[in-house]
Amino acid sequence: MRTPFRSIERASLPRWVVALTALRSSQWAKNGFVFAALFFTPDALTPEGLGRVSLGAVSFSLVASATYIFNDLMDREADRLHPRKRHRALASGALPVPLGLVALVLAAASGVLIGVTLSTEFLIILGFYVAVSLAYSLRLKRVSIVDVFIISLGFVLRVQAGAVLIDIEPSAWIIIMTGLLTLFIALGKRRDDLVTGMDDAHRSSLRGYTKGFLDASVTAVLGALMVAYLIYTTDAGVAARLGDDRLYYTAPFVLMGILRYLQVTMVEERSGSPTRIALTDRFMVSTMLAWAGVFAWRIYA
Repeated sequence: MRTPFRSIERASLPRWVVALTALRSSQWAKNGFVFAALFFTPDALTPEGLGRVSLGAVSFSLVASATYIFNDLMDREADRLHPRKRHRALASGALPVPLGLVALVLAAASGVLIGVTLSTEFLIILGFYVAVSLAYSLRLKRVSIVDVFIISLGFVLRVQAGAVLIDIEPSAWIIIMTGLLTLFIALGKRRDDLVTGMDDAHRSSLRGYTKGFLDASVTAVLGALMVAYLIYTTDAGVAARLGDDRLYYTAPFVLMGILRYLQVTMVEERSGSPTRIALTDRFMVSTMLAWAGVFAWRIYA
């Protein structure tokens, strides 16, 4: 079995390299949600629009990395008790706290400076995301149910941020589906916490969850998500705006992707990082590419 990068002795690496690992660049894939409004708005897909949204994604990535470092600083003692998180730069001691603070400030400042060049509305959303993330790290992650909704809200804000950069109002269905999808993933992550033996000594919100409750919650959210997607792809207004009345051709790929994640979570019990699964599970990758390809074919061809 291959040794994961996190198990490498980080003390032997240059401090600046260790600081870069604290940014959690592998999590930047989450900021693909900034492109959602652009993808679903063919008329806005211009070089200028793509450039602005790309800069917005970079800005969000850097600011999100700053919030990750802040969270790791707050949780470094508890993370040392976790089988995976104990390898993080701050929890392992490979990155001293002062250097962690420097990395935090540099990442936040860089992200905000890019945001300033884009728009005031984008900057407001970015600031709200930071406020929510700080509230999550300081208090809200300890409150069951609220914790998973806050995670979901972070993705909805990404979609909103991308929309303001191309000067459109995202449809209610995109916001609803983003919220449901990311709530589903967050609930799966909490279930993984229980499966791996984590208790409320590490994450106090876990005292409000059981596997049975999470299984029922995931099933309910999954059902709502599929209904929302089917309504979206058959809605007359959506069909008129996108110029296609057969977007429901993409529904099987959405269902297969969701069921695969559900299988990974409940059958194989190895949900772990949703980002890692989305990027490494062949079935998930194939399904997402197929969905994107068919959807793009329907609205761009």
